Amino acid sequence: MTAVKPHRFRALFISDVHLGTKGCQAERLLDFLRYHEADTIYLVGDIVDGWQLRSGWYWPQQHNDVVQKLLRQARKGVRIVYIPGNHDEFLRNYYGTHFGGVEVVENIMHEGADGRRYLVIHGDLFDLVVTQARWLAHLGDWAYTSALWLNTIFNKGRRLFGFPYWSLSKWLKLKVKNAVSFIGEFEKTLVAEARRHDADGVICGHIHHAVMHDDFGLRYVNCGDWVESCTAIAEHDDGRFEIIHWTETPRLRQDTAAALAEPRAA
Repeated sequence: MTAVKPHRFRALFISDVHLGTKGCQAERLLDFLRYHEADTIYLVGDIVDGWQLRSGWYWPQQHNDVVQKLLRQARKGVRIVYIPGNHDEFLRNYYGTHFGGVEVVENIMHEGADGRRYLVIHGDLFDLVVTQARWLAHLGDWAYTSALWLNTIFNKGRRLFGFPYWSLSKWLKLKVKNAVSFIGEFEKTLVAEARRHDADGVICGHIHHAVMHDDFGLRYVNCGDWVESCTAIAEHDDGRFEIIHWTETPRLRQDTAAALAEPRAA
């Protein structure tokens, strides 16, 4: 089958990959990076999960492949900016430095093609559970990891019956009233921070909930994650932003492409 040329964007925003955990969907991210390229790639925090790696080492080849893929992009001239989050907070000691061509910054202002300015930040510094009750944050992380384990078993069953990937853990989270309330407050707080920086919007991660709206007077964009939703944010050359969902399996996508390439009967 003819190789598919990657779709090129002005910028890509990826967050909450959680390399080093069993819940990380590194295979899907690698597949996404094969089909999508950009002039600038922003890694919006929690790319590597230092919390989990400290409690037990887990680093399969696919996780290493993601790192190598990004480093190759940097060597080819792609600008890659890394904004650490709470799970990869060990990198916060290296603000202003470069690793293999990857810039490490606390936050950054991204200027869109249409001239609008967006504060790019992970967002954990505005989560009181993370900043004021770290023990509770770690407890929540353990509960979340357990939910992801259940999610993996659930989706194995779905695949056996030919159903596509569906995030049970995400569905459960959005059914909890307190979680929905937290998401709303988080969004308001991040928009207020963008306004404080005289920006036109904010692009963040942290809460694993991909969304884009103007409900609070400025543009709020959340990248989502590569554990549950497998989403990224792309900026087109005209300044338009798009949420890309990448939950289809590579084999299914190849089969679809092959079917579309077959000549149709007259």
